[in-house]
Amino acid sequence: MKLKPVNLMKTFVLGAASLMLWLIAVPAHAACSGCLCPGDPCNLCPLPAIEGAEPKADEPEVCARIKQAVPPTPHPRGSNEHFDSLDRSVIECVNNGGDVIVNSRRNEEFPSKHYCKP
Repeated sequence: MKLKPVNLMKTFVLGAASLMLWLIAVPAHAACSGCLCPGDPCNLCPLPAIEGAEPKADEPEVCARIKQAVPPTPHPRGSNEHFDSLDRSVIECVNNGGDVIVNSRRNEEFPSKHYCKP
């Protein structure tokens, strides 16, 4: 089926107009919102705590209680010991009134997959 030149032009104009509306409606840079934003606005602590990591100066009480109940782990991610420590850390976070946040986009500031929000 061949399109006539007039129908082809209508299709092209309609497509271009749709594209321009989409570009106007979608912001170019969305502002970061939530806890996993630069500067750590929610003062999160990684689960489980990793042995040798620098402690925060303003560490929340919940994070300190988790570290007290579940010592920082020297085991690499993916090992059975790491998952055992993760499970116990998640339980401690929830028992101390925290919320568990799963980080699907890890970066330098938030390298862990799970965090506790006090």
